Amino acid sequence: MQLLYADEQGRMYDHVLGAVGRTGDRLVEITDEDMVELPPGASLTLLPDSSPVGMNKHGDFKLLRRVPRGGGSALAVGALLPQGYTRTLLPGYSRRADRPLPLLGYAAVGWRAGRVYVAAVRTDDPDRWDPKHYNAENLPQLVRNRLDRSPHNRVLAQMAHCALEYSCYTAQNIFYSRWEGGLPMSPACNARCLGCISLQPAQCCPSPQTRLTFCPTHAEAVEVARHHLLHAPEGIISFGQGCEGEPALAADDIAQVINSVRRETGRGTINMNSNAGYTRGVEKICRSGLDSLRVSLISAREQVYHAYYRPRDYRLADVAESIRTARSLGVYVSLNLLVLPGLNDRDVEIEALVNFIEENDVNKVQLRNLNIDPDYLYSRVPADGEIWGIGRLIEALRDVPGLELGNFSKPVTW
Repeated sequence: MQLLYADEQGRMYDHVLGAVGRTGDRLVEITDEDMVELPPGASLTLLPDSSPVGMNKHGDFKLLRRVPRGGGSALAVGALLPQGYTRTLLPGYSRRADRPLPLLGYAAVGWRAGRVYVAAVRTDDPDRWDPKHYNAENLPQLVRNRLDRSPHNRVLAQMAHCALEYSCYTAQNIFYSRWEGGLPMSPACNARCLGCISLQPAQCCPSPQTRLTFCPTHAEAVEVARHHLLHAPEGIISFGQGCEGEPALAADDIAQVINSVRRETGRGTINMNSNAGYTRGVEKICRSGLDSLRVSLISAREQVYHAYYRPRDYRLADVAESIRTARSLGVYVSLNLLVLPGLNDRDVEIEALVNFIEENDVNKVQLRNLNIDPDYLYSRVPADGEIWGIGRLIEALRDVPGLELGNFSKPVTW
């Protein structure tokens, strides 16, 4: 597997040096077991101000600073994976700048026999989230038609902005009237996540999107939810989108929306994506008729959890209590596990995670490639124990009796 790199104009080159990946703070040789051919929907991207690292035939790591024959600076290359694939290694690179990388989920790449390979494993069926289903030519017209019918609905206007400006798939599904559609409700949050994509209190780098700035009215939210559940095949309405804060803080409003919608239709799945730190709010929403709850988690060890989420007024124990409460009320609970090679795949992390799943009766784990600069994260989040690898993490989760494993939410059927 050869090193793949680029010049400053973005032109790609292969090199006689072998491809190198990274896990935690350590560079490693890439093997065939780490890699799959670059799947449909994946894209290659430059790592700004980063020099590629390769391996020579003696097993020594070599920094490549220049493109051969006077081609300027050499830049490291990574891949961004589509839904359904879990990253196994980070790219091998050396930074030339102090500012963190943009909030993207870089995966290691290599070149062999004229084809690009990426450090990943398929962990779900990616079809519903394949880019071929999104950003169609008729999307702007679908958005205009819907806004014309509801010109005063601020939630639809927010979703239109997310669909067209950020290419948010759950926002686009609202206008396609299919599958999982988002319904943002809460501008407030009770955590200050290092990798927050809508508001960056950590000041590590610019957030890729802006956060909701208003609280939707009951009528605005009900209109969106009712239409989607009535018309979308295998429809899911999800509170807790990337463009909002913590939905459980809007528990009174969300509970009323669910009650109103469920008086009109029992179709579809009502889901909430949450940090689950506000147990009283989670319980109120569950009692109103919530079908599924997806809980964000980076670690089941308190010191790691708190270093990443930096919660304002809750603890990891509150998250566990929320999950147990939801399960006692018949709600299907998934963990949205933020995965970073060299962090979640350590022996102490895997043991703690499996215990957390079993003790709290979790139904499913959704693996989510964490978008963050690894150097920035590891400078702020403790990581100890032996690195076993993402493959061992996946094996351990598959060995948990009754646990489902995948990458995204699906309709709840009992």
